[in-house]
Amino acid sequence: MPDEPQVTEETQADEGGDELAALQAERDELFARLQRLAAEFDNFRKRNARESAALTDRANERLVKELIPILDDLGRALEAAGEHEEAKLEEGVRLVHRSLSGLLVKEGLAEIETDGKFDPHVHEALLSQPSDEEEGSVIEVVQKGYKLGDKVIRPARVVVAAPPIHEA
Repeated sequence: MPDEPQVTEETQADEGGDELAALQAERDELFARLQRLAAEFDNFRKRNARESAALTDRANERLVKELIPILDDLGRALEAAGEHEEAKLEEGVRLVHRSLSGLLVKEGLAEIETDGKFDPHVHEALLSQPSDEEEGSVIEVVQKGYKLGDKVIRPARVVVAAPPIHEA
């Protein structure tokens, strides 16, 4: 009987060693999976950056292709100016303005409305001026403002009506 406890301790030591080896194998497998996942994520990030850069390049190329005819029109207007043909110069500048304006509208650019009340979300008040108009209304546009979709690209710079000055 004295040998029985010794056999039990050896059995427990073998079981503990087997359990430790199993845990180490599981750890190694999980570590290898983690390394593969990290490598896959790194590849995904690099691929995503390349695709984003390519998309930006294509968008820029498309916009530049649409701007080239406007550049040509501007060149013709400058040639007319060099020949002192004022009527052709004015016509050329109007053509360039119309072409560029049309292109930008097609791309989603919209002029900010300046009729009515001052709106601090889309207007920038440069000054207020006494006026017979309703207080807080826009009375003069110093610089047009624009939105691209719902985002304000440049606020409209305006003069706002203040109460009239009454002389006593």
